[in-house]
Amino acid sequence: MYRRDRVACLALLTTAGVAWLALGYVLTTLDPVGNASVLLSGALLLGAALTLTIAPVLWLLGFARARRIAYRGAWWVALRRGLLVGLVASLLVLLAGQETFSLPLAAFIAAMALLVELTLSLRR
Repeated sequence: MYRRDRVACLALLTTAGVAWLALGYVLTTLDPVGNASVLLSGALLLGAALTLTIAPVLWLLGFARARRIAYRGAWWVALRRGLLVGLVASLLVLLAGQETFSLPLAAFIAAMALLVELTLSLRR
C-alpha cells in the first residue's frame, strides 16, 4: 500500500469522525419535528458520514481481496459505492421524516441504486 492510500484512508476516516460528531450534535440538540431544515441537515449529515466511512472500508476490502494490489480506479469505485449508500440512507431518512416512508418505495430506491451500480460496473 502506498503512502497516498494510507493518507487518503486516514483523511476520509477522520472526516467521517467529524461528520458523525456533527450528526450526533444535530440529533441530540435539535428537534426535526416540524422543522424541515433540521430534517434535511440531519439526513445530509447521515449520508455524508456513511459515505465517508464506507468508501475507505470498501477500498480496503478490495485491496485485501486483490491480494494487496491497488488497482487503478479502485478509489473511484469505492467512492461511487459509498456515495450510493449515503444517498440511499439520506433518501430513506427524508422519507421517514416526512412520514411518506413505505416498504415498496424503500425497495424501489434500493433496487435503483443496485441498478445504477450494476450499470456502471458492467460498462466497458
